[in-house]
Amino acid sequence: MHDQDDILSDAEREALATVTAPAAAPQKVLIVDDNPKAREALASYLKAKGIKCLTAENAERALGYLKGERDIGLLITDLRMGPFDGLELIRKIRESEKAALPIIIVSGDADVPDAIAAMHLSVVDFLLKPIDLDKLVRLVRKELGVA
Repeated sequence: MHDQDDILSDAEREALATVTAPAAAPQKVLIVDDNPKAREALASYLKAKGIKCLTAENAERALGYLKGERDIGLLITDLRMGPFDGLELIRKIRESEKAALPIIIVSGDADVPDAIAAMHLSVVDFLLKPIDLDKLVRLVRKELGVA
């Protein structure tokens, strides 16, 4: 007996899904840096490029945002912060429900062991300050899937 419930073709079903699917909320970048000038300058630059941003002054605040905000699609974090640093923040994220979150580290004070530790935590990139802003914007757009 023929299945009467399947009246739409595959092409019709696909077309209907694209029309009725809710638009995805634009993803935000969470910038974590204990230096307010560096944090706000980076956020202002990315916002000028059409990228939505949130900022956090420390790792604890960043973890709070990650629990409460559903549309964070990328984290950019400084390496040296207190009371716990960027590497510890990344470790906590990798052990959470946000484990797959893409992360970019920026640092003005890093050594080879820090870079190796970061790569073991599956970060997208490790950028030294002063940051190559064009490279950063390309990375951000790639990770968020925007042109």
